Amino acid sequence: MKPVFIYLLIINASGLLCMLADKIKAKKSKFRIPENVLLGISFLGGSLGCTTGMYLFRHKTRKPAFCMTLPALLTLHILLLWFLLKTKILSI
Repeated sequence: MKPVFIYLLIINASGLLCMLADKIKAKKSKFRIPENVLLGISFLGGSLGCTTGMYLFRHKTRKPAFCMTLPALLTLHILLLWFLLKTKILSI
């Protein structure tokens, strides 16, 4: 596997697990993962994992910062990946 895809796999798995961990902590009224950390993981390429976690665990779905930002970042990341693959800057 290429390093870029390994990175994307790890960052998206991290995003998904962070959303799950924050949901569990929210239910138990424990110390939470800051929203900036969750959005930062999404910005760094984990938008698929964070968006999946948001809807799968029904977490942060009432927050406009998440409902609008995560799908927008996911769309941007998909378009960027498509462009990089199409122009052969990145190869499979």
